Amino acid sequence: MQLSENQPAGIEISLWQYSRNERDRNRWMQSLSPDERDRAATYRFERDRASFIAGRYLLRRLLSGYVATVPSKIALSPDEYGRLRLEGHDTPQFSLANADGLVTVAVASGCDHLGIDCEPIDVEIEEAAVASYCSVGERRRLAALPARERARAAVALWTLKESHLKALGVGLREDPSNVVFSWKDGIPVIAGGSDHNRRWHHRLIESGSQHVVALAACCQSGLPGISTRLFQDDSMPSE
Repeated sequence: MQLSENQPAGIEISLWQYSRNERDRNRWMQSLSPDERDRAATYRFERDRASFIAGRYLLRRLLSGYVATVPSKIALSPDEYGRLRLEGHDTPQFSLANADGLVTVAVASGCDHLGIDCEPIDVEIEEAAVASYCSVGERRRLAALPARERARAAVALWTLKESHLKALGVGLREDPSNVVFSWKDGIPVIAGGSDHNRRWHHRLIESGSQHVVALAACCQSGLPGISTRLFQDDSMPSE
């Protein structure tokens, strides 16, 4: 669907706490491309392999509803930044993130940039790492928090920065400390008041699990409508 210039973008976020059952994982593999199956086989650790398979399965299931094609037949290819795109389609935009136990996909129409990231809430970030990716102001804000809140806030801040850099397509090729956040009425915003920065929207998404999920979207049409759902895998094997 073509959006008018003034029509707000829409973003759908799907969260999936996937099964650890090997039988389920074998079924999901049927929806992956041959290249994805080969890549899955290269993962050394079972948890990483399961996370990759679940992520690509979820992505293909969701995109199949947009292009009316069975998941295994969807053609995905990297753009000039290495981000996956639907071959032959300008829309929808999408972003995939996975962590041990959770995968999430954001699908949007009408966004210039879109990124999502997730991290376990209890991941430990060393102080030296915090110093390397935070601005002086961000470090000051973290230092003012109680120790337990500080650890969680550091993970949330890292996840916000990752989602922003993924949306730009640069990943960690860009210094995360160059992406500076402040908070306005409890909502993270890019520091600085330029017109370009005002087109960015960032949110921490309730995941329903022990993970932090962050969304970054740059939309000229204003604040996007954001819907979130917990994905339920009720499909039969794909043909």
